[in-house]
Amino acid sequence: MYETILLATDGSEHAEAVADHAIDIASTRGASVHVLSVVDDRAFLVLDDDRVEAVREDLRESALEAVETAAHAATAAGVETTTAVETGNPAETIVDYVAEHGVDLVVMGTSGDDYERNVVGSVSRRVVEAAPVPVLTVGLDA
Repeated sequence: MYETILLATDGSEHAEAVADHAIDIASTRGASVHVLSVVDDRAFLVLDDDRVEAVREDLRESALEAVETAAHAATAAGVETTTAVETGNPAETIVDYVAEHGVDLVVMGTSGDDYERNVVGSVSRRVVEAAPVPVLTVGLDA
């Protein structure tokens, strides 16, 4: 059923728990994992032009670190792994990646400061609504 799993990661403090779920499913099913982190370019809209490149590079470095950390865990578990760092609107980029790479399942974390308004984080919510495949969201307490 699941041959290609997309692990969308932002390197947040609960990213390891999210990765554990993706790796467990991949190991059980003999699936490969694509680890993706998206540099949110919407953050650049409010920056002075002279700061954009430095911030973009900092965000890209953080994304690369997040991807490599998750990929290392997957590889150590014997799971075939592909990595990618993209720039754009995170939800749109994740959904586009699903279509372009034949992904069968998306695994990603949830977040949100206001529980009543954001039961699922805004990026996660948008991916759940737009993805043409199942999306497993992993909460902060997982």
